[in-house]
Amino acid sequence: MLARLGQREWALIAIALTWWPWYTRVVRAQTLSLRERYFIEAARSIGVRSPVIVARHVLPNVITPVLVQATMDLGSAILTGAAISFIGLGIQPPTAEWGSMISTGRIYFIERPWMAGSAGASIFLVTLAFNLLGDALRDATDPRTRRSAA
Repeated sequence: MLARLGQREWALIAIALTWWPWYTRVVRAQTLSLRERYFIEAARSIGVRSPVIVARHVLPNVITPVLVQATMDLGSAILTGAAISFIGLGIQPPTAEWGSMISTGRIYFIERPWMAGSAGASIFLVTLAFNLLGDALRDATDPRTRRSAA
């Protein structure tokens, strides 16, 4: 199975392996914070078993910050992949990659600015879209934001 992975898959795996500790810290901090909340203590006091508390109360409250962080990190992952490809360590041509397109286009930037500009604009727009999606998710799922807006 591992022998069939291409360059793109290995690049994605490398980026994911460098960022997974952040998600474990977010989940751990959120779980420790939730453990002290009154609704968890109330559920424990009426005899609800721990797996049910985790499934009904902890996981829904932990998954939201992870999803928001993941959407924010997608833009950073795209930028990281493009930077690696720009310096020549990423996916090699003829496979299209935004970083290598910018690297090739910078040589011809005076005569043909659209070669590098289109790839740069694409990176910008996709990164902006993922950041706006993460911001909208945070606004939609954060109860403190909903209370203050009302």
